[in-house]
Amino acid sequence: MFSTKLIPYFTSVNVWLSFLLFFMIVVDVRAQHQDHVLWYKEPAKNWNEALPVGNGRLGAMVFGDYNKETIQLNEESLWAGTKQDANADAATKLPEIQALLIAGEIEKAAALSEKYLKSDPLRIRSYQSFGELQIDFANERYKPEQITDYRRELDIQSGITTVHYQLNGVQYKREVFVSAPDNVIVIRLTADKPGKLTFRLSYGREQDATAMPQSEKELRIQGQIADLPQKDASEPGLHMKFAGLMRGVNKGGSLVATANSFFVKDADEVLFYFTATTDYNFSILNYDRTIDPFLRCQEIIDKVKNLPFDEAEKRHVRDHRKLFDRVVFNMGTPSLLPTNERLKMVKDGQLDLSLISLYFQYGRYLLMGSSRAPGVLPANLQGIWNQDMNAPWSSDFHTNINIQMNYWPAEVCNLSETVVPFSNFISALREPGRVTARKTYNASGWTMNHLTDLFGRTAITDGVGWGTFPIAASWLVLHQWDHYLFSKDKEYLKKEAYPSMQEAAQFMLDYLVEDKNGNLVTAPSNSPENQYRMADGKQFMLTYGATMDVQIINELFQACVEAETILGQKSDFSDRLKNAMKKLPPVKISPRYNTIQEWIEDYEEVEPGHRHISHLFGLYPGKSINANDPEIFEAARRTIARRRFYNENEGNRMGSYTGWSRAWMINFYARLLDGDEAGKNVQELLAKTTLNNLFNTHPPFQIDGNFGGTAGIAEMLIQSHNQEIHVLPALPPTWATGEMKGLRARNGLVVDMKWENGVLTSATLYTIETKKVTVRYKNKVKTMKVTANKPLIVQL
Repeated sequence: MFSTKLIPYFTSVNVWLSFLLFFMIVVDVRAQHQDHVLWYKEPAKNWNEALPVGNGRLGAMVFGDYNKETIQLNEESLWAGTKQDANADAATKLPEIQALLIAGEIEKAAALSEKYLKSDPLRIRSYQSFGELQIDFANERYKPEQITDYRRELDIQSGITTVHYQLNGVQYKREVFVSAPDNVIVIRLTADKPGKLTFRLSYGREQDATAMPQSEKELRIQGQIADLPQKDASEPGLHMKFAGLMRGVNKGGSLVATANSFFVKDADEVLFYFTATTDYNFSILNYDRTIDPFLRCQEIIDKVKNLPFDEAEKRHVRDHRKLFDRVVFNMGTPSLLPTNERLKMVKDGQLDLSLISLYFQYGRYLLMGSSRAPGVLPANLQGIWNQDMNAPWSSDFHTNINIQMNYWPAEVCNLSETVVPFSNFISALREPGRVTARKTYNASGWTMNHLTDLFGRTAITDGVGWGTFPIAASWLVLHQWDHYLFSKDKEYLKKEAYPSMQEAAQFMLDYLVEDKNGNLVTAPSNSPENQYRMADGKQFMLTYGATMDVQIINELFQACVEAETILGQKSDFSDRLKNAMKKLPPVKISPRYNTIQEWIEDYEEVEPGHRHISHLFGLYPGKSINANDPEIFEAARRTIARRRFYNENEGNRMGSYTGWSRAWMINFYARLLDGDEAGKNVQELLAKTTLNNLFNTHPPFQIDGNFGGTAGIAEMLIQSHNQEIHVLPALPPTWATGEMKGLRARNGLVVDMKWENGVLTSATLYTIETKKVTVRYKNKVKTMKVTANKPLIVQL
């Protein structure tokens, strides 16, 4: 059952946002000049060219072939595996491991950790495809030259993908969207002449599912995941059940369900409603044998079986645009070329400003499609769109940056609703996280490690070196804190955010140990996925007191102290946090390279161009590295320069060679107020790690690059992390003229701005509560009062 405990708080945010949008004159005219359509002259050749639609719970990838259409399907909770307590019972061994690490006996500590810290089972199973629909139009296969006026498009403003073409004098059209109000995938096929639609629509899945007629107009899908034995994975057996139901309605001709298909003959128009569910129960992070997924499907389809297409479309578009139209980004002149041709021109070195604004809005569209009600789970490594039974990295929830990056754009890009599944998920992880804290780390509070699944895995997973990341919970709860900072929703802070934050901080207080210098440090620790080299040449991941840990703990403890003050709570907890912060080791500058040290000792990196740049957490998404400390600030800049090092003889790759790492680089340069480099990295993101359907690639496809890129573009145009609103902090010289409307800033503000020839020409603030705000533009700083529900035109 969907967890509704956040709905009142987010709904209150929506009320005031809607009020603000009235003042911002958000009507169709406001968005009509945007470049918001991806389009192509040919069908998708593969999944990475198909176009995504989604409603947070259901997803589809539409290929658009005129001979045999493929629509690949996803349901957010369809995962292999089971819920298990995989935690290592290592609490009694932890002090010995910690002592060895602090004494520099890394090899002994690593060996002991390998023996006692491993979870059992060691690995999780994958998020899976629901299957696919095939629409086969004829035995004869038409050649491209027989097709005219072909166009395949995705309008991200309406959330509808469309295919149309002409064949033998007939204009054919297919529309697909996923409705959040009605909780269904909607597919309509039309022809402009009567009786021209004859096809077979079939459902298929490579394993564990069957389809059969439910009635003449309905196709029923039943399945259950049958897990086979797999090394280090969950127990084999019959696990999650799932179901689907599809209803067809024809105008003219005939439609009948037979075997695993619908057969349509001589129809004028055909409409299909499809839904799918599983027996997953979010409230217990498990499948629930009391849930009948097919009955759920039947309930959903029964509500729409008599719903006309025009009404379903209207309901969908109204709901979709309510979120999408909050933000407008216009820059450059929209191109008349297909999207893949525009992308190729960027790859060849050209600048397409309008494609940048399209890419920005596409990130918002993908977040809307993979993380919102009616869904209950957050966006995973592929959002919600996955074609595999065993996906890359299981398409899981990686918590050493990836799920966090998924939500970097959520608040600033005016999509607070998308945070609901994420925040609920974080809170749900507290229960299994308490077991991990107690059994593995001998601590109170809650923690988790470098990944999780929908069953709430919090144990060390995949391996000790990779998987030991007990700082993950502390990082996750900072997103809940950030939601409060943007919304100023005190009730949410009291009931949802602070309890999670406090419990994560309590774990850290118990987990920290003194090192040889009297500092409080994490042990064991690592800097995600990176290795260092000791003087004797041996390489390790495990360490103590990694720089990222220190930065996250500082930000969490400070946030908890501030939250207690806001909530008027009086306890000794804040004093304990303040005392602990005084004993945390400082961020150090390497004497060898004059860069930020990644580890507490000045170790040599095994791979100078590593994709993770975790020791700059304090620069972004954190806020502790800033211009108020010029020495550390400039050391951060040099750190990035070294990370981008490439030495072919040593076999090192240049930093940011993955899509998500490049996206992180954009945010780094934005925080360094370097618009030129930030803009160049946006270009590189498009040129080097973007696929034809604008999915970002690791490779393979991984959606955090899209979300991180959108966040980075927003960060170039507005920042609000240093108790002020900084407009156009990192505007590239190539982005000469543009407008951005509807971005949010911390302290409950919405901002519109325009610029021409690189100079700010207007900025307007909106709020529902009268307050004083400080606004910065270049070297100009001004404090002013914003009156509730009254736009303030900023004069700088």
